Amino acid sequence: MDGATDIDDITRYAEAALKGLPQPFRDICADVVLQVTDWPEPEMLSELGIEDRLDLTGLYDGIPVTQKSNVDPSPFPDTVWLFAQPILDEWRTRKNDTLEDLVQHIVVHEIAHHFGWTDDEIAQIDRWWE
Repeated sequence: MDGATDIDDITRYAEAALKGLPQPFRDICADVVLQVTDWPEPEMLSELGIEDRLDLTGLYDGIPVTQKSNVDPSPFPDTVWLFAQPILDEWRTRKNDTLEDLVQHIVVHEIAHHFGWTDDEIAQIDRWWE
């Protein structure tokens, strides 16, 4: 796979994951912007305290629906970021999962943050990383 194809494939898989969410979750995520890029920005890594850029495959950037207010609307759209190179590195390391399955899992994880779930809460029900 070349770089453009990787991002195109990851984008296609991520869009399918969003479209595959059950109702009413799909409607609640209708305004979430999907961004796929090769690498996370250094500022993102710094804010999260992450030193190795391969450690960040996805990121939810926004205000969870549990914290939104009609009185104080968000100045920016909620965004799910996917980082192609860390995703591809994870996929090559895992070997037993398809790239599509990995991307779908990352998208669902980030959407859980959109619904207000913390990493610890997601880990309680998510057996993917065992």
